[in-house]
Amino acid sequence: MTRRRPALLAALTLTAAAALTLSACGGDDSSSDEKDKIAGADTGDKPSASPSPSESRGGDRPEITFPSDAKNVFEGEKTGDAKKDAVLAANALSVNAVDEAIFKGSTGTKALGFYNADKALSSSITYVQGYIDDNDTWIGVTRYFNRKATLKGDDKAYVTYCSDESKSYIKNKKSGKVDKSAATADSYVLYNTALTKNAAGVWQTTDIASKRGDEACQP
Repeated sequence: MTRRRPALLAALTLTAAAALTLSACGGDDSSSDEKDKIAGADTGDKPSASPSPSESRGGDRPEITFPSDAKNVFEGEKTGDAKKDAVLAANALSVNAVDEAIFKGSTGTKALGFYNADKALSSSITYVQGYIDDNDTWIGVTRYFNRKATLKGDDKAYVTYCSDESKSYIKNKKSGKVDKSAATADSYVLYNTALTKNAAGVWQTTDIASKRGDEACQP
């Protein structure tokens, strides 16, 4: 099976008002049965330089480290708009921070609460704790594509994107068993996220919704 478990979809939900806001920006909310295309999302993006999981982004920003057998690849990092690029980079760091917490088996990692806040942080903690309770981790490569940033003023933004989990797999830490069941439509997930720039100038993911198997993300 691909590495994301159904519990993620239950954990990562938006309030009705936030979901409508994201939907207006071209994405779906997790409670909708509609499978509309992401408005304005590019297709066929080539991978560009993405934040290294081990890269420290200066100042007091925490370092994020991955094991050698796991990797996230982010496409569409450079848009030509510096502000949008900063938001997309923050989105990648938010995702990496959640996965680092899974690898370390801890919901108290510095990066998790640095790049995530509010509902997104509480949902991420619940998601990571599910891995911890089952003594699981994941290996392989997860690809993030069709990433689109929408700015709202100087300190608000939204990012819609897809994930391809067809080459990443759940591994049990105790037994070492890796579940490599064949990929399905559910290996592809549509995400809508809201970000806010905090007082320290850090873009944090504050809300997130996901829809597994969405047509907008299918190959």
